Amino acid sequence: MQLKTINQIEGQIELLTGLHIGAGNEAIHIGGIDNAVVKNPYTLEPFIPGSSLKGKMRSLLEWRAGLVGESGGKPGSIDLLNKLSGSKQVDAKAIIQLFGAAGDSKDLDQAEAIGPTRLAFWDCPLDPLWKDKADENDWLYTEAKSENSINRISGTAVSPRQTERVPAGASFTFKLIFKVLDEHDEQLMNHLLIGLRLLELDGIGGSGSRGYGKIKLTHLTLNSEDIQATLDSVVPFEKVA
Repeated sequence: MQLKTINQIEGQIELLTGLHIGAGNEAIHIGGIDNAVVKNPYTLEPFIPGSSLKGKMRSLLEWRAGLVGESGGKPGSIDLLNKLSGSKQVDAKAIIQLFGAAGDSKDLDQAEAIGPTRLAFWDCPLDPLWKDKADENDWLYTEAKSENSINRISGTAVSPRQTERVPAGASFTFKLIFKVLDEHDEQLMNHLLIGLRLLELDGIGGSGSRGYGKIKLTHLTLNSEDIQATLDSVVPFEKVA
């Protein structure tokens, strides 16, 4: 196995709805927002962590392949791969090659055949053009979204809280690295594109069931060549007649 090339996939992530990826605050300040978004510690600008994209994309691909029940909810591993057969094994192998194997395995031959992780996700900062436009128009980088629960009997609000979100319309730069280690790795591109399309169909960040985190990938390129039409044509699921 030899590193043959490193492909770069770049583009923009446009927010169709507000995005919340939490910063994990340890304290709630009086009068402050309960759930802050993750920000660059130097500029205080929000960003999308590469780890969030990687984790959500892998999870969606594993759900699509029917692997979650097989693994008991854990990320795919080489030991799981050896227990599978047919299309599930094919999909599991591709996912592990792209994202890496979870946990240790005693099957060193299989681990060597799989090889190292092919994908590396970069953190996504605010798109410079959108940031300049926001600064020019005095737009805020984040908004406070008020939420509460409703008592089903009294109809009154319970547990009011404020969640910080990056507002709809904001744009982030997107970049990931795809390493090609053998002649079959180019076939993994199909799984990668399906994963990106699943992110668009589902969303990223928290509170997706309440409409947060809906995104659109735009201006997508592979080594500076336009592949946006290819992504837009991807159908992750077979249509039922």
